[in-house]
Amino acid sequence: MALSRQRRRGIRLLAAGAVSLLVVSMGVAHAQTPTTSTTQHEAGEDSGELMDSFNSFDDQRLSPTASVLPGAYGAAWNHVLGMPVAKATYGEVTTQPFNSDSLHFRDHVESNSGGGAGYSAGRIAALATDPTHAGVVYAGAADGGVFRSGDDGATWTPIADGLPALSVGSLAVAADGALWLGTGEATTAFENYLGTGVYRLANPASGTFSPSDRVGGVELESTSIHELRFDHEAGNVFAVTSRGVFRRPVSVTQSTAWQRVLAPCAGVGISGVTCGTSSYFADIANDLVIQPGSHGLKLVANVAWRGGATYNGFYYSADGGTTWQLANPQGAINPHEIGNATFAYSADGSQLYVVMESPTLLNKSPGGQSGYSVLAGVFASGSGDINGPYAQVATSSALANSGSAMKKTEIGAGYQPGTQAWYDQSLAVDPANPQHVYLGLEELYESWNGGATWRTVGRYWNLGLNCFSYSPAQNTCDGNVMHSDQHALAFSAWPGRAPEVYVGNDGGAYARPTSQTVGWRNLNASGTLRTLQFYSVGVGTLASGGVAVWGGLQDNGVALSTPTGAKYTYTYPGTNTPVTENLNPAGEMSEPFGGDGGDQLVNPNNGCQTVGEYTNLAMSLTNNCGYTANDDGTPAAITDISPNDPNARFIAPFAADSADAGYWVAGGEFAYADTKTWQSTSGADWQKLADSGAGHSITAIASRNHVVWAAWCGDCNPGAAFGRGIMTNYGGSWHQLSLPADFPVRYVSGVTIDPADPTGGTVYATVSGFSRHWNEGPGAGYGHIWKTTNGGATWTDVTGGDTASDAFPDAPANQLRIAPDGTLVVASDLGVFVDNPKIDGLGHWSRLGTNLPVSAAVYLTPSPDGRQLYVATHGRGIWRTTMP
Repeated sequence: MALSRQRRRGIRLLAAGAVSLLVVSMGVAHAQTPTTSTTQHEAGEDSGELMDSFNSFDDQRLSPTASVLPGAYGAAWNHVLGMPVAKATYGEVTTQPFNSDSLHFRDHVESNSGGGAGYSAGRIAALATDPTHAGVVYAGAADGGVFRSGDDGATWTPIADGLPALSVGSLAVAADGALWLGTGEATTAFENYLGTGVYRLANPASGTFSPSDRVGGVELESTSIHELRFDHEAGNVFAVTSRGVFRRPVSVTQSTAWQRVLAPCAGVGISGVTCGTSSYFADIANDLVIQPGSHGLKLVANVAWRGGATYNGFYYSADGGTTWQLANPQGAINPHEIGNATFAYSADGSQLYVVMESPTLLNKSPGGQSGYSVLAGVFASGSGDINGPYAQVATSSALANSGSAMKKTEIGAGYQPGTQAWYDQSLAVDPANPQHVYLGLEELYESWNGGATWRTVGRYWNLGLNCFSYSPAQNTCDGNVMHSDQHALAFSAWPGRAPEVYVGNDGGAYARPTSQTVGWRNLNASGTLRTLQFYSVGVGTLASGGVAVWGGLQDNGVALSTPTGAKYTYTYPGTNTPVTENLNPAGEMSEPFGGDGGDQLVNPNNGCQTVGEYTNLAMSLTNNCGYTANDDGTPAAITDISPNDPNARFIAPFAADSADAGYWVAGGEFAYADTKTWQSTSGADWQKLADSGAGHSITAIASRNHVVWAAWCGDCNPGAAFGRGIMTNYGGSWHQLSLPADFPVRYVSGVTIDPADPTGGTVYATVSGFSRHWNEGPGAGYGHIWKTTNGGATWTDVTGGDTASDAFPDAPANQLRIAPDGTLVVASDLGVFVDNPKIDGLGHWSRLGTNLPVSAAVYLTPSPDGRQLYVATHGRGIWRTTMP
């Protein structure tokens, strides 16, 4: 989810924008929902924003054909390991705790501060507790690897940074105490970076993962692994993946391959099931559970594509997973309405609970964006039998009336519980009480009587509730609120300690004793669970010393990091007296802008002047760091300057002219310019420069001395209609370039104008996706870095030979910067790479340092003095190194 901003309406909303990114989606594709959406701010449209946010990343990595063959990531990573290395050491920048409820960053329109989520981290997709080491907890991040806590969540340490994939789908502790990790996040069953298989860490309480810990061979590469389930009685472990269910004995040799045991479309484990969808969406396995008391023989699995397919259903096995049958659930469940589902058995096997999404409702209203939930319901089989009969124990309406902040009268008609049930689902039964159930959707719900009644115990937020007030002394809300979009649940059972429940969501992790009814322990408070998913980074100096570091985030707005005690002097509108404010008395990061963050523009000479993006080019400006002088969030500190473009990308580009700070450019369908810059007061200050074309959306934009270059896509969905191009006003008038036949038909992720050319005609274009080696269909091309020296009349591939060890790796390139000495610096999904053409010509690339975590590097920004380079990663925060 993403906490969205109020945006001129009477209520703020959660934009459900979540994007996990590390190993790109290979061999799969996303739902063909349109990516050409207008800015969405009203209730009920936010789940559509979530769809858009996924597509914005998938499009550029999967285009043009929506299919990248398995093995692409592994080949690229092996290439990286053999490349020359340019010496560099990275230091982590975003190490302060991230307080999304900072008291003086509470602009009533643009901020979500005060909502109650407290300290935040990036999305947690999996949780596990160590049964033999009291206080040891493991958290798996969407694109940040695995973290371990030895003090019950007070502090955390990364333990998987040595792996080639930091996208986590599942964690599970085996009977011998080993921690098993399934890479490839599967939170949404598709829109995620995939992984490199399963890893087993023998001594997780003290050890760290290494590539040699992989279990099995290559058969689980390029999959997402939703769950790892141990059948302790039968001695097997199951991997629930995007290509079906796999099994292997726990005790066999580590290299023994996984065996696929259930894939209905492929005829594995069962025959006679028609697929009813393309191969890209076939055999998606979402969950599997073993019925307690069945001696490891009775298994149930959900295999289903969220958009609906004839293979969708519940499958069961009575022989430990060797053979399978399609269930025919009776009672309240409609077998023809089965979509993405999650199971939970009571510890004694007497109750089987199911939460389920409805493809019928999803297809009627993609993403829930026209007004209601896509939750089919929560159901219980009182016998524990997969065939039921089932009783419906929760509906969206019942959950909305359980103390939810998503009740119609609180949030509006369009955003009801379960509107994102295709994305956020978690379900667990208290091991000590078969009637005590936790249900995670956008919010967290709890039942003590097997679902007869529910209570919202993890509200979406407090904003808009009768208990809420911007004046802290008048705020009477209780502590049953947390960051939204729940993905993981786990329990502890340590001798001598009260059992606890642990919750993972888009804002990190929370916990409390299972007996507690009010309040949560925030496990993000120390700032050591550093899993923030940045889209961008911008940096500017502060008069009091040091720099302000800004960055747009998935689902956590825009983060501001300043030195502890940093001060700023500002004259508030309507006053004549300058006031000096302490921006950071507690040594924490703040969230001045709520919602999903996007690109970020910062004045390098004044770090409190920034423009942040919500979605779809919805830009807002602050001249005072978004600081609200009073405790109640007044006066307003942020100004909306959105140009209201009709067809901007979810993350749309904007930038200052690299030679004229008084000239800004931005791109939606149209290219815009703004000459008022920091004195801008509304979207009217943006003037249209050119139209990229009907149905087109600008993907990258740059300007130097008012010579502007803009790359675009349209249609931006992978498929036969995918298109891309570049337009420019080089030469005096706007025109579309005629790109050469060998220029890849893939997403152009960046354009960079060479400052050494005063005409603005020397430009580098970065290209995303994988090459023709892996991308099916014609016109894929190879190169990732292209150069023109004559205004686009001709282009040269400067990627380097595709077999040379010093070629740029065959992986998505995201952004290119040019260092003061002319060195090219490129951020990619596999790290940062450099090429100095003055040394040996173009096309000879090196890996820049080796200690940057392998989380997708998506954005580069120089320090104000040009001596350092800031790198935004989508999963492990912001890092800094010396500029090459």
